[in-house]
Amino acid sequence: MSIKKQVDVLVIGAGPSGTIAASIMHQKGLDVQIVEKQLFPRFVIGESLLPRCMEALEEAKFLDAVKAKKFQQKDGAKFVMGDQVCDFNFNQQFTPGWNWTWQVPRSEFDKVLADECEKMGIPLHYETEVTDIKIFDDHSITTVVKDGKEETIQAKFIVDGSGYGRVIPRLFGLDKPSTQSPRKTVFCHMTDPKRSEAVEPNRITVFVHDPKTWIWVIPFSNGNTSVGYVGDPEFFEKFPGDIKEQFRALLNAQPELAVRFDESEMVWGEPRSLQSWSATTSTFYGKGFVLTGNVTEFLDPVFSSGVTLASVSAQLAANMVVRQLNGEQPDWENDYMKKMMTGVDVFRTYVNGWYDGTLFNIFFAENRNPEIMSQICSVLAGYVWDESNPFVKNHEKNIRTLSRYLTATKTSM
Repeated sequence: MSIKKQVDVLVIGAGPSGTIAASIMHQKGLDVQIVEKQLFPRFVIGESLLPRCMEALEEAKFLDAVKAKKFQQKDGAKFVMGDQVCDFNFNQQFTPGWNWTWQVPRSEFDKVLADECEKMGIPLHYETEVTDIKIFDDHSITTVVKDGKEETIQAKFIVDGSGYGRVIPRLFGLDKPSTQSPRKTVFCHMTDPKRSEAVEPNRITVFVHDPKTWIWVIPFSNGNTSVGYVGDPEFFEKFPGDIKEQFRALLNAQPELAVRFDESEMVWGEPRSLQSWSATTSTFYGKGFVLTGNVTEFLDPVFSSGVTLASVSAQLAANMVVRQLNGEQPDWENDYMKKMMTGVDVFRTYVNGWYDGTLFNIFFAENRNPEIMSQICSVLAGYVWDESNPFVKNHEKNIRTLSRYLTATKTSM
């Protein structure tokens, strides 16, 4: 089979990870091509960004295009358990950096980034599936299928930002089981005619439904709101019927949602469900390739780490690919994989602390220490590489110690 195309870098996937990487590499003079299995716009979950994403979007020169869409600005997030409230404002975070971001319907957001890549002159081929990759000493040959026809692309390097498609881990046998417990979500975009009646109506709110189950409420600027339940799969068995009946019963089971959405309609016609989404891989890089975004590791939707890890990994990987193709020898193990795992592990501590109740003791304590909450706020803003922050540097120890102290203090009162 003859080589159809030769490029410096082939990017697999046109989500945020792929497009951020492609733009940065293109700006630095590399010949880049993107292939995407689906046709955009397409549905994907992960609608709450974190401020750390903004640095990657800025370097990729996407900010102006995203601002023009007038997505809902996100200045923080509110956590509610019964009558207890913990409200994080990003302008109070410990780490210097961006103190706001957006709440986005991902079908629109991802399309904006992909369109910007095409405007820059980066070829982007939709409905193009990668079926085979062969790695040689100084190049790779990737076989893709579009409209039933096979083509081959020769590249000096591959960036795999294929998300849940996990192209290279699947083809190269790199997948391994996640350590996260399997969970399920049932969610829908809802019309929101009563939004203005809510306290802070445009703010993301997370409701603790029970110790193992939580609900996201993410308002969009288009008037719709994303609502989703997340919990153990067994929890949802208590709500019989088809998925529409189940979702209505779930809304009615949370008093605040029962009132707010009693006159709402389901934007898609019916809800959707996802289950057992956590994934990981044995390595984040190899000869002639690097994995970015959800292809490396995806933890959980709580704390919205997914797009942040995707954005930062793309930003970091793109610059390292540029260095390598310019004749340098970047340290992929220490400067990429270990660095990304540092951020993943910080988020993992907070995800696990959420599900085992450790963070409930901190978030809903009666006398919260403002300095500590500022440091935790920086983690929730995505600044999980700032080792001047004690709740990053010693995340596991400090979260557990603080929780035990607050529990003991409450018990002794």
